[in-house]
Amino acid sequence: MGDILVINSGSSSLKFGLYGAPGDPSLASLALRYRGHFAGLGHGQGAARLTLVDGQGNSAQAPALQGLPGDLDHHDALQRLLDWISQAPDLADLSVVGHRVVHGGRHYQAPVRLDATIIDELAGLNSLAPLHQPYCLAPTRRLAERHPTLAQVACFDTAFHATQPQVARHYALPRELTERGLIRYGFHGLSYDYINRVMPEHLGGHPGGRAIVAHLGNGASLCAIQDGQSVASTMGFTAIEGLAMGTRSGSLDPGLVLHLIRQEGMSAEEVETMLYQRSGLRGVSGISGDMRELLASPALEARQAIDLYTYRITREIGSLAAAMGGLDHLIFTAGIGEHAAPVRDAICQGCDWLGLSLDPTANQRHATRISTADSRVGAWVIPTDEERMIAWYSAGMVAGGRG
Repeated sequence: MGDILVINSGSSSLKFGLYGAPGDPSLASLALRYRGHFAGLGHGQGAARLTLVDGQGNSAQAPALQGLPGDLDHHDALQRLLDWISQAPDLADLSVVGHRVVHGGRHYQAPVRLDATIIDELAGLNSLAPLHQPYCLAPTRRLAERHPTLAQVACFDTAFHATQPQVARHYALPRELTERGLIRYGFHGLSYDYINRVMPEHLGGHPGGRAIVAHLGNGASLCAIQDGQSVASTMGFTAIEGLAMGTRSGSLDPGLVLHLIRQEGMSAEEVETMLYQRSGLRGVSGISGDMRELLASPALEARQAIDLYTYRITREIGSLAAAMGGLDHLIFTAGIGEHAAPVRDAICQGCDWLGLSLDPTANQRHATRISTADSRVGAWVIPTDEERMIAWYSAGMVAGGRG
């Protein structure tokens, strides 16, 4: 088998990972060769830029990827990437490209090998994730046109949550709307899938039991995992529900949206922009949606934004613990979850009623276990790796062993 390319395409970015084929079916056997990030795509004015690192995290140079024009778009970035891979002497031919696709709807509940029909069906879900789905699918069409024999696999952010019971997925809406697919899907599933699979090795081989995983990045959500399966999550029909995030509002009274339209005179597009791009940490603080900047700021508004952020998380942890009838482990992951010790501190302090006792020293040094030895609920920090999860599924699909 040749190399495996993983693509995660966003509205102005294209992230990628290049992996060597595994010698065995484990996640750990995948050898990361390079990881990169095209940013500022489609903006012009010299905005396009590339970050490239090797498998050890060291900055890497690739002449074929240097000197990017300022008006580089997604299509050109993808073609430059493929040209580099085909020309680099240390890289093998590609055997498969795995894509992160945000929404699989009700039908696609596991990774799938793509063809033109499936791509069209997934495009029919664009209205469910308009800010994500079209950008996820654009590279799949381009590759199908330019390299029709190259295998492509879609891995879905919604798939991991397909195990949730009906009562956890339904809204109290008219039945006909539910039957048309207006249900809670949940997102960040590739991250949760990865954590669920590596959890036993980090927890010393102990079974996961009842765990809540906190995926805290610019986008943020919680997932309740019981006996290895998702049973509830904070995100629902869209990736805006649930927790306050970097720039997204999280859950709010739907009557407030009606008020904004009817009384404040805002259009649906203006409300959408506000809730997705001008709310959350950025909106509350008026400073930034970046947790690092807020933690470093002496401003009262920064403190208020952080307090609201951690309060909402702590309250939702109580909700998910109730859904499982208790809690055995709380796991932090993603950018904020892995690196922001003060945020973890505030959340764990708010969970002391569950029997969680934080070890402040372990927390400050970002240890794997950050709870005390006698804590009834274990608190952990486990780095996530969504790209590795996609590569593993993609390799398995080509080999015929997974999916």
